[in-house]
Amino acid sequence: MKILLYGHPILREKSQPVKEINGELKKTIEQMAELMYKVKGLGLAANQVGIPKRFFIVDVAQKEGNPQLMVFINPEILEAQGKVIYEEGCLSIPGYYAKIERFSQLFIRAYDLDGKPFEKELSGLSAIAFQHEYDHIEGILFIDRLSLLKQNLFKRWWKKHKPKSLFYDS
Repeated sequence: MKILLYGHPILREKSQPVKEINGELKKTIEQMAELMYKVKGLGLAANQVGIPKRFFIVDVAQKEGNPQLMVFINPEILEAQGKVIYEEGCLSIPGYYAKIERFSQLFIRAYDLDGKPFEKELSGLSAIAFQHEYDHIEGILFIDRLSLLKQNLFKRWWKKHKPKSLFYDS
């Protein structure tokens, strides 16, 4: 399993809903979690590993050495409020960080690994990471939320720093 990098077309596709939660999906999520922990990410969306489906994982607690993997299948944002600015990075754009404005609180709905729907209130880093990964399954990258000037500066930065291939092999 490899992480696709900025410039790969799958990162710009709006992902399709998951139709069946089965053993294959669970195995894929397990592999994604293994990869995310290996590269020390806080979240990873399916399309970042070449699967244009609506699911992602988040674990902000592992930053403090206390892993608590959250799985979101076919997620929806039901309510959002407040504002927060946080410096984000992305596994698909290694080495680049920028301050992004996000909602500070979310109320979401998704399905878990057993196919059961759940609703949850998220705040702080969990809300930020959820929005970042949710953007991925919508075909949006965090750099799209920058001003036009900062997007142009990013493009110049990327020309100098982009890896030779369109995927990151951990």
